[in-house]
Amino acid sequence: MTNLTHPDLFKQAPPKLGHEVLKYYAFDPEYINLNNGSYGSTPTPVLDAVHKLTLQIEANPDLFHRLDFQPLLIDVRRRIAQLIGADVDEVVLVANASMGVNTVLRNFEWENGDTIIGCDTTYGSVDRTIHHLSDVRPYPTVKQFTLQFPTTHKEIIANFKEFVASNPTVEGKKTVVVMDSIVSNPGVKLPWQELVKICKEAGFYSVIDAAHSIGQETDINLSEAQPDFWISNCHKWLSAKRSVAVLYVPRRNQHIVKSSIPTSYSYVSPADRKNANFAIQWEWNGTIDYTPFLSVAPALDFRNWLGGEHKINEYCHDLALKGGKRLAEIFETRVMDPEGDLTLNMVNVELPFPRGVKPTQEIDLKFKEKLLRKHKAYSAHFYHNGCWWTRCSAQIWNELGDFEKIGKVWLSVCTETLEELGLKD
Repeated sequence: MTNLTHPDLFKQAPPKLGHEVLKYYAFDPEYINLNNGSYGSTPTPVLDAVHKLTLQIEANPDLFHRLDFQPLLIDVRRRIAQLIGADVDEVVLVANASMGVNTVLRNFEWENGDTIIGCDTTYGSVDRTIHHLSDVRPYPTVKQFTLQFPTTHKEIIANFKEFVASNPTVEGKKTVVVMDSIVSNPGVKLPWQELVKICKEAGFYSVIDAAHSIGQETDINLSEAQPDFWISNCHKWLSAKRSVAVLYVPRRNQHIVKSSIPTSYSYVSPADRKNANFAIQWEWNGTIDYTPFLSVAPALDFRNWLGGEHKINEYCHDLALKGGKRLAEIFETRVMDPEGDLTLNMVNVELPFPRGVKPTQEIDLKFKEKLLRKHKAYSAHFYHNGCWWTRCSAQIWNELGDFEKIGKVWLSVCTETLEELGLKD
C-alpha cells in the first residue's frame, strides 16, 4: 500500500500559523481568501497524497477497488468516529452535507399529519428539500422556526422552547426538526446540544446540519449530545479534498435509514436482515472517485502536525474576533456578535451598504465580479434582518492584515456598486 502521509515533511518543525502556512496551499499569491467556509481549501500535502493514491488506483483498479479500498475507508471512519465521539459503525461517508441530510429525510416513512420543522436560516438546498418533501404525497406539513440575529443563545433556547410547546406532535404522528449546529449565513454557532435536548423531551427527531462543525467546533461528543442524526462536511474546516462529509446515525436510529442513496448492492430488505446492514451499504454504492473520502486521513495528519484541533481553532477563533472588530472599525459599522458568544471561526460584520437597498441578483453579481475579478479577494456577503453583512472565515493561513485588506476592498466595492445603481449621494 502507498503511504499516504508525508513522513519527511512531518519530521520538520511545523510553520507558525498565519501567512507562513500559505506555502502549503495552492492559492494565487494575489488572492485574499477569507471565505474558507463556503468550499474549504485543500493543503498541498493532502493534494500530494491524493495524487499518489490516484496513481495507485490506476496502476491496478481491480486490486484497489476489490481489496485495498475497504480497509482504508474503515480507517478513515474510525478516525472520524474518534474525533466526534461516536462508534465507527455509526459513521459513514457521503459526498456532502446536503446529500447526508437528503439521505436521512428521504428515508423517513412520511405519513399525512407528520411535520418537518426548518428555520428561516436553513441552508438553501436543505430548505428546498424540506419543501419538496411537502410537495409530494403524503404531503407532510412544513413549519418554520424564526432566527433573527443579533440575538443570544439564551434567547434562542427560550424561543425554541416556546415554539415547541406551541407545536406539539399529533398523537401517532412524527415531527422532525432540521437544525444547524453552525448557521451558514450568518456564520453563527447555535446552542444545538441544548436544542437537541428540547427536541428529545418533546418527542421530536433532531436532524443536525453540522456542515461547518467538524474542524471548527472542538470537543464534539455525539454519544453525549445524542442528536438523532448529524451531518458535517470534512472538506470545509477539516482540510480534506472536496467533497466529503460524515453522516452519523446512532444505532438506535439505523432502522430509519434503510437505504443509502443510491441504494447499495449490499442493501438487504429490513424483513430479511439478520445482521447490521447500515455501514456496509456505504462501502460501495456505485463507482465514484473515492479519493476525497480517503483524503480525510492525510488531512488529519496535516492538522496534527500543525498542532492539533485545539491549537488550530484557538488561533482561528482569536483571529475571527480581532478581525471582526478591526473590520467594523474600517466600515464604521458593527459586529453581529460583539461578545463573541456565537462566534467560532466565522465572524459577521455589517457592510457599509444602505439597509434600505434590498438584495437582488444584480447586486449579488456586481459584488462577486468586483471582489473576485477586479480585487482578487473574497468574503461571503448576505442580507439578514434588514442589514447587509459580510461573513469572514478566519483560517490557519490568515492574519489580521487580511481583514484590513478586505475591508478596504469592500469599501471600494460598495461605493462602486452604489454609483452604478445610481444610488450614490
